[in-house]
Amino acid sequence: MHSTTYDKKIFSPGILFRDLGFLISKVPAVARAMRNPDIGKVFTGKIMMVVTAVNGCTYCTWFHAQQAVTSGMSTDEIRNMFDLQFEASATEHELPALLFAQHYAETDRKPDPAMTARLAEFYGEKTAGDIMLLIRVIFFGNLLGNTFDAFPARLKGQKAEGSSALFELLFYLATFWLMLPAKWLLQRRDKNAAAAVTEGKT
Repeated sequence: MHSTTYDKKIFSPGILFRDLGFLISKVPAVARAMRNPDIGKVFTGKIMMVVTAVNGCTYCTWFHAQQAVTSGMSTDEIRNMFDLQFEASATEHELPALLFAQHYAETDRKPDPAMTARLAEFYGEKTAGDIMLLIRVIFFGNLLGNTFDAFPARLKGQKAEGSSALFELLFYLATFWLMLPAKWLLQRRDKNAAAAVTEGKT
């Protein structure tokens, strides 16, 4: 039966401007987090894949699948990340962050304070803060992709609960110049490899 609900997390006007302001203010900190030697490129990619798996952003799934292939991760490892079966593909150093990333996304950015405290205890305040920033970055990216898809979904009869057609239309018009080329490029980049690890994802 065809669903009449678009059930992915999307922006509201308030959340969009709040998150955008936050990330703009944190650009230098995000750049430093990306260079944190205790995290690294592969670990960063795993964090972003886990958050994306929960939020279901098509564009981020394509992009991070390609990034993971480039970084040398195997197809099985990448599939495990997107299936949230990452225990087998994570090191002891990575696992607490990946579990927190999943929890953060599943609670829609309302993590249990005890989970947040354990993250800081395991990694230290600096690295834990950097992990949180990376999670916020990918969460923003996920909602960007999901909100862009919300208006076309509405035209097909799938409406996002609590959202308005006007906001979705304005968002679509404001971002199509970025999202449509990104969609085309991501579909073309190593299409066969992406299909292998994203099969069954929507």
